[in-house]
Amino acid sequence: MKIAIFGLGYVGSTAAGCLGSQGHTIIGIDVSAAKVAALNEGRAPVYETGLDALIAAAFAEGRISAVTRLTDELDDCDVAMVCVGTPSGADGGHNMSNIIQVTQSIAAALRPGRKSPLTLAYRSTMQPGSCEEIIWPIIEGELGADAARTVELVYNPEFMREALAIEDFFTPPKIVIGTLGARPSPNMALLNAGIDAPLFEVGFREAELTKFVDNAWHAAKVAFANEIGRVCQNLGISAATEHEIFKSDTKLNLSAYYTRLGGAFGGSCLPKDVRALQHIAAETDTATHLLDALLRSNDAHKQHQFEHATRDLEPGAKVLLVGLAFKLETDDLRESPAVDMARRLIEAGFACDIYDPRVKPGDLVGQNLFYAYSALPHIDDLMVSKEVAESRDYARIIATNRLVDSLAVDRSRLVDTSTIA
Repeated sequence: MKIAIFGLGYVGSTAAGCLGSQGHTIIGIDVSAAKVAALNEGRAPVYETGLDALIAAAFAEGRISAVTRLTDELDDCDVAMVCVGTPSGADGGHNMSNIIQVTQSIAAALRPGRKSPLTLAYRSTMQPGSCEEIIWPIIEGELGADAARTVELVYNPEFMREALAIEDFFTPPKIVIGTLGARPSPNMALLNAGIDAPLFEVGFREAELTKFVDNAWHAAKVAFANEIGRVCQNLGISAATEHEIFKSDTKLNLSAYYTRLGGAFGGSCLPKDVRALQHIAAETDTATHLLDALLRSNDAHKQHQFEHATRDLEPGAKVLLVGLAFKLETDDLRESPAVDMARRLIEAGFACDIYDPRVKPGDLVGQNLFYAYSALPHIDDLMVSKEVAESRDYARIIATNRLVDSLAVDRSRLVDTSTIA
């Protein structure tokens, strides 16, 4: 295919070299005369391990060139890839001026009546809504009714690390293709042919948010590791040894466990041990801002779920809460988010029934007993049987876990707080 690449920074230059090495013909477009000159001399515009050799080989075979201004280069292109920068703006959001300028130049250069639409793929990190609310209106404003016949808009985030960009290009952790209605893109399928990675064909907004989620998680991991490292140093503990122990656990620590979007955390361990680690850090004068925010974030999620679960409910409405323990198949109520949900429902004036066959108030002992009755003094009167739960007419059924699957209830009235779709 013939591919135009807008922006010859690290992402665009790496794409040019890698795609050129696969036999595609590349035309680079950048406002920097120095970057364009480098590509036209068979050199990489930026330093990236191994990139010079890829670009030199493609250049020697006549498959790579560059320009500073767009003229008719798009006429016979199959794909246009936008890799321009989106730096931070004054308000913390992305500065979209480069995206807007490039999109305007592309839209002005496109000619209706193409044999097949140009696949216009954006790789720049952009906030959700950018494709639909910024990019497409520019294209449609220029091309009018011909826009959909002339352009196939795609959002295709990249997952490359500098210094390992070529390796990551050919062996990415995943491939995300965002399109209108999550429709497959034949040209993007051709570009990714032979790459073995999980493929996600999703809507624009899901694709656009991906890089933010990934990079925030990476930042959280670094901050967490450094906070633990500071605690270790101030306690005279080997941070390296602690890290070896931590990373060896690929069942829970370095895995998908605890990353599923859904309920708040609770139970006998997580809240208690977070508080204790905060105490240890305070005693050793260790700043742990991330750790200190964990419980506040968890409380904020509980409030969010309560507001979501009770939205549009009339005052005093009859509500069934399904699942009271902190997880399925246990009777442990200690710091259960479901107990907190029940308390909030009652305090808000809703008539609340609770169904959880594993929880029998008369059998509770110790801290479990204390926590249950301190949060829900009338818990004995709130618990109902399966027969009652299935027979009463509830305005809302709030599920905190998969226990609801065992009930024959009106699912049109169900709000499941254990998952976020």
